[in-house]
Amino acid sequence: MSADLALSRAGDLTRAVGFQHAFARRKAPLVVAAPGGFAVLDDRFPGSYDDNKLIAGPATPPEAAERLLRAADEVLAERDHRLVCVDDDRLGTAFAPAFAAAGYEQETNLIMAFRGSLPPGPPPPAERLSLAELLPAVRRDWRATLPQAPDEVVDRLARRVEVRLRGADAVSFWGVRAPDGEIAARADLYVHGGVAQIESVFTGEGHRGKGYARALITALLAEAAEAELIFLVADEADWPKDFYAKLGFVELGRTHAFLRT
Repeated sequence: MSADLALSRAGDLTRAVGFQHAFARRKAPLVVAAPGGFAVLDDRFPGSYDDNKLIAGPATPPEAAERLLRAADEVLAERDHRLVCVDDDRLGTAFAPAFAAAGYEQETNLIMAFRGSLPPGPPPPAERLSLAELLPAVRRDWRATLPQAPDEVVDRLARRVEVRLRGADAVSFWGVRAPDGEIAARADLYVHGGVAQIESVFTGEGHRGKGYARALITALLAEAAEAELIFLVADEADWPKDFYAKLGFVELGRTHAFLRT
């Protein structure tokens, strides 16, 4: 990799991480200062990991793992989980042994930026979804994932999408329908300050392997084509990262999440 390309990727990684931090702050009802970073809290969704977590900033010193563990216990004391996000690969790697010893499980994610070219011709058919259209599909998908969960739990999980509307200047929900009209694949698109994030890509279990997700992401790339940076986040250990790579996304860097339940 050339020095110029490495600098470009590093700059885009910084912008993507900054976008995520700002998004988390804007949508959270409560933001609490923490060592080296901040925590976001939402009493409406106490069981939601994404809405209740501690985020460590890049200024956190590598020897601060024990301090972060104590901070997580303090700011998340009223939650049944502890989630600490470390959006710096060097720090996440350094913290891993201490978090493992404290009973945390580690997940490593890839931040991937679009570097490909859109296919010629009009984008595949995808439509912007209202909350009224989106929520039944999200409930359906959570019900399939958690068949034993009470209805109120499924509804609470689904309604978390509403708070995302505060996260960026432009937040929209998109879907591709199957021939019978059911939403087969869905995703969020967040745009703010020249940066766009594609998030929460999901294909219903009965619709997988039919090209719906590819059509949806291609349509979202066309929608966000004016953005200076388009990125998404993928689990390093799961297959979608390879799917995204085939669509033209390249890895910018790695982030780490430490979870204890």
